[in-house]
Amino acid sequence: MKFTGKNVLVTGSSRGIGAEIAKSLAGFGLKVWVNYRSGEAEAKAVQASIIEAGGEAEVIGFDVSDEKAFMEAIKTIVATDGEIAYLVNNAGITKDKLAMRMKTDEFMSVINANLTSTFIGCREALKAMRKKRFGSVVNIASIVGETGNAGQTNYAASKGGTIAMTKSFAIEAGTSGIRYNTITPGFIATEMTNVLKDEVKEMFTAKIPMARFGNPSEVAEAVAFLLSDHSSYITGETLKVNGGMLM
Repeated sequence: MKFTGKNVLVTGSSRGIGAEIAKSLAGFGLKVWVNYRSGEAEAKAVQASIIEAGGEAEVIGFDVSDEKAFMEAIKTIVATDGEIAYLVNNAGITKDKLAMRMKTDEFMSVINANLTSTFIGCREALKAMRKKRFGSVVNIASIVGETGNAGQTNYAASKGGTIAMTKSFAIEAGTSGIRYNTITPGFIATEMTNVLKDEVKEMFTAKIPMARFGNPSEVAEAVAFLLSDHSSYITGETLKVNGGMLM
């Protein structure tokens, strides 16, 4: 995989899909900024794994929903490396509940953590990337943002909004040579899905043409492609990584 830039910030990369994305991108030669909100030990473990494999990584802790903190983090990265070439907005939360029982603050907390934070990251990256007229951003949404899901009105809204917002950023940033794309993972084998009961896993697997959950590495490889020079004429696109569950 070919990359013109030299570094990348991956939000929410102390565990799960984010950690796999960080390790994968480091494997392609990028310096990775590993972000965490509360899992400092896990983030340092990801950093150690990258360095042990011969890569380069730094840990940067901040809450993506804190606008000032996000802005300062990007300033720190640019001051240290002279650029922020790539950004992966991966951090997010869920607070599932049926819509008729969901309080407004429960809805907005997910919107702020998932959608507003992604907006902040996209905006601040654009400001920094325009100076070099180069950059690539990948936002991690979800199949739920395309299909909806009972009990996830807030999450679906945040991820559906991410998809639409990414297209708008792609339009605004295109003439500056900066690309924005989205990935919508389906059911991926992580700590979050591992807690599901076997019968629930079987129910979802039956709906997937490839008859299995995806691996975090399969999402990470898709991210690497969309960030890289190999996708240099792709922007505003939504890449489904769901085993055919939604075509």
